[in-house]
Amino acid sequence: MYISHYTTNDHLFHHCRMSPVAGACVPLLPGSKGGVPPATVSGAVFNVANSIIGAGIMSLPVTLKVLGVIPALLLILVIAFLAELSVEFLMRFTRAGQTTTYAGVMREAFGPVGAVAAQIAVVVTNMGCLIMYLIIAADVFSGNKREGEVHFGVLQQWFGVHWWNSREFALLVILFLILLPLVLYRRVESLKFSSAISTLLAVAFVTTCTVLAVIAIIEGRTQSPKLIPRLDEQTSFFDLFTAVPVIVTAYTFHFNVHPIGFELANASDMTTAVRLALLLCAAIYFSIGLFGYLLFGDSTQSDILVNFDQNTGSAIGSLLNVLVRLSYGFHVILTFPLLNFSLRTNIDEFFFPKKPLLATDTKRFVSLTLMLLVLSYIAAVAVPDIWYIFQFVGSTSTVCLSFVFPGAIVLRNSSGIATRRDKIIALVMIILAVITSVIAISTNIYKAFQ
Repeated sequence: MYISHYTTNDHLFHHCRMSPVAGACVPLLPGSKGGVPPATVSGAVFNVANSIIGAGIMSLPVTLKVLGVIPALLLILVIAFLAELSVEFLMRFTRAGQTTTYAGVMREAFGPVGAVAAQIAVVVTNMGCLIMYLIIAADVFSGNKREGEVHFGVLQQWFGVHWWNSREFALLVILFLILLPLVLYRRVESLKFSSAISTLLAVAFVTTCTVLAVIAIIEGRTQSPKLIPRLDEQTSFFDLFTAVPVIVTAYTFHFNVHPIGFELANASDMTTAVRLALLLCAAIYFSIGLFGYLLFGDSTQSDILVNFDQNTGSAIGSLLNVLVRLSYGFHVILTFPLLNFSLRTNIDEFFFPKKPLLATDTKRFVSLTLMLLVLSYIAAVAVPDIWYIFQFVGSTSTVCLSFVFPGAIVLRNSSGIATRRDKIIALVMIILAVITSVIAISTNIYKAFQ
């Protein structure tokens, strides 16, 4: 990997003066040479891990149901490996050029059209994820009604159904008391503590699921998992491809690579942080997928939190069910500010390319922040289910950000640093991404009109 011979702060100063990309340094505070300490590797690991672990984890158990245990494990590892390669491509070409953002490196490779494509993909992906996070939070605390089935939230199970624990009011409280203070931070490093808590909550979620699965195994309430997929009248070969967008979305964090990476002191630190975060997330993903599948077998829902609404018949089991939902509910709430950071940056760069840095303009910063919160809230209240957003985003914008765009940057090779091996990997990455996405989209459209 290309490594700069001077620190990131010097590199940033050089880029802020010479970058041809308007707003290229928007993710960072000005004056990073003036006493602001560089971010730590541990903070970067937590921020990257928090960016990765999102709504996708909820649908991983159903991917094991569709694919079988062995193919699902292989797919989780392969996509993690490809994600690491694509991030390495992005950062290497970024440091070889004159920019510090995803849109900037796309502009250097493909001109203004490339920058706009990247910004649109980031906006669609992040907005979709933020909406899904709020929908999940509302499901956890206030329940949902899907396909005629009523599922009560934690607050409704504890206190009964009231106006103050409705989806609309519960989300409003979450927005004002938790999210608003966090999204007003102007430096991504400031979110490292909430990211650490969020990551620990994800670990707690997996641990609780593991305990529930072990109890179910001891009591003989689990089903034998499928090691390989079973193709029948309800599951065709093409249905297997619908699992790919779920795992691709679960590993899409590329929109936060630049703001996190350029706050570190050394370029090599980001490689270490990404690798550690991916290893942690791969372990979490497979664990939750396996134990969730063991718990519910063929009745596993696309959003596994729906399954935890069931009455276990014991006080301990009911307590663990509540802990599962609460731990993940607070996890997505604390992940929200990190994705909001990237979304806000890209929208500002798109609409206000010639304005001063966003972090220095309080009026614009606060206005844009509040607008995104309001839009996310309205969409989360209006849309009852995450699955439709998941399939659309996973087959379009996320696959572009994760694999198609990084691969295209390598093939374009505007900086002249790509090797033949890089180009072969990039080409394979793009072909696999396009084929699987087209099949997944076609299969979903076909099933919708059946």
